[in-house]
Amino acid sequence: MQAELWRIIKEEIAIWRVGALPGMAVIAMVIITRLSGYMQSLEWLAFDNFLRLRPAETIDERVVIIGINEEDIRSVGTYPIPDREIAVLLRKLNSLAPRVIGLDIIRDLAVEPGYTELVSAFKDIKNLVAIEKVLPEKIAPPPTLPPEQVCFADQIIDADGKLRRSLLATPTEQGYKFSLSVCLAKTYLAKQGYTLENGIRDPQALRFGNIELPRFFPNSGGYVRTDAGGVQVLLNFRSGQKRFRILSLNDIKNGKYQPQWIRDRIVIIGITAPSVKDFITTSAVVSIRPAQGRVYGVEVQAHASSAIISAVLDSRPLLNSWADCWEYAWIISWGVLGIAFARLTKSPWRNLVAVVIASTILIAVSYLFLLYWGLWVPLVPAILVLNLNGIAMTALYQYDQALRSRIEARQALIERTFETIHNGPLQTLAKALKTIREQDLSSEELLPAVEKELEKLNYELRGIYEFLQREPLTQDRSLYLGNGLLLNLQDPIHTVLYQVYDHTLQREFSCFSTLRVKIVTFDPIDDHLSIEQKRGLCRFLEEALCNVGKHATGVTRLVVSCTQNEGWYTLKIIDDGLGSISAKEGRGTQQFRNLARQLRGKF
Repeated sequence: MQAELWRIIKEEIAIWRVGALPGMAVIAMVIITRLSGYMQSLEWLAFDNFLRLRPAETIDERVVIIGINEEDIRSVGTYPIPDREIAVLLRKLNSLAPRVIGLDIIRDLAVEPGYTELVSAFKDIKNLVAIEKVLPEKIAPPPTLPPEQVCFADQIIDADGKLRRSLLATPTEQGYKFSLSVCLAKTYLAKQGYTLENGIRDPQALRFGNIELPRFFPNSGGYVRTDAGGVQVLLNFRSGQKRFRILSLNDIKNGKYQPQWIRDRIVIIGITAPSVKDFITTSAVVSIRPAQGRVYGVEVQAHASSAIISAVLDSRPLLNSWADCWEYAWIISWGVLGIAFARLTKSPWRNLVAVVIASTILIAVSYLFLLYWGLWVPLVPAILVLNLNGIAMTALYQYDQALRSRIEARQALIERTFETIHNGPLQTLAKALKTIREQDLSSEELLPAVEKELEKLNYELRGIYEFLQREPLTQDRSLYLGNGLLLNLQDPIHTVLYQVYDHTLQREFSCFSTLRVKIVTFDPIDDHLSIEQKRGLCRFLEEALCNVGKHATGVTRLVVSCTQNEGWYTLKIIDDGLGSISAKEGRGTQQFRNLARQLRGKF
């Protein structure tokens, strides 16, 4: 039993190996392709689509944008906006008691008229933060502001021209500096009791209270060998079409606002006029403008500030990714699942359905990871290895199965042919040899006897040849017993067995001549045997009867019973002859023991 189990295990391992080795090669090829960076754009595309497909979030009332649009520029009559207009706007907003004001407009040079008034406003408004640019081209901050009220507005654009990351801090020649979004969030959260500190798990990261902003690394998510200088994070854009309250310069001038919209809020002033071209391209948000994918620079600052304060105050997830080892374990797992589908699904259509369902689950799980935990998992390489292994390996397994079936069919044909020869021509040949060896006959008497047996042998061999020339379907469903007799194995087993008995007893074996009593019982049974199992039982009965005819010296009584009792179907051949017993099992006996195991019976 253990040997049979071990044989089955080894056979199963051999079958799995057919798809496992090519499947692992496919996984390795996909991983190498990913490491080379050729999948980066596809992974970015999937990431952007997931972000864009998130349910719309409510407006973040804590962040207000003052966007100077085309109508504002026309009403002022010039661009850049004069310093006086900026100064008046700052003082008006400051009078409404915002928690912090961010000026996302470059003011390194005076724009008359009103420079003196703007300098005075800078001096008086302590909760104001203005911008400079530090990378790669430097633009100085307003010269009159102290360093603690100046932060940089630089953004990092990916190779496809789209924004997905936010630079929060970077070393410069003037020291370590923070982005405008960090400065605004730091001032806003200070009133809630949160201070900006270094991370605990990652000392180079930024932290507010227990919330550590997950730092971007060169291979984070779908990125490959990307510059991760400074402190960068993946930017978790706010979803939906209306993300922040946006007021114009004229709205503030004309009083078209509610004071509570400004009070205790983060207010960011910037340009939202298309002619100024202060915008960045992204696919992560739904755009309501004709120019799809464009987000103004002031909106980017709003998104970045909102992401930080929402994570700290609302537990909104920050975007992160697994370590490299876990990402590749994830990819390999889906590739192995594809191999398993190819092996376990017997039908190509079932395999296709299984792969489609698994791909849908993979997409859904990846989306849910991003939606609820902010986790960017590798979707594109995982879905590639799943589909390539699931579909391509199916064809390989189908080919292997067809090849094995052909080999098994060929082996079965060889076995059936040998059984037919063994129970027919070989028995005749054995009889002829016995005649030559044991009979004390003269040459004149021996020759006719041997000639008769050889003619019979010739006839039987030709009969086998003619049988093998028949259609394979006829061979598979028939049993050839010699003398042109063909039994239909689709008939009930007791009928076929009786035909085998009747034919074999008519053969010219020496021991059959002494038989006096024949007791035969073939009970009808409800059998569910396969064609091959029926053939095995017939061959067993035929060979057992042939052995009686050849070796049961002095036999007078033969009992052949095929009965059913208490769930057992018993086939017995009993004689009273004096046959010789061999200590070594023959090939036939070994075959019949195997047949008993297949039938879950006993021999």
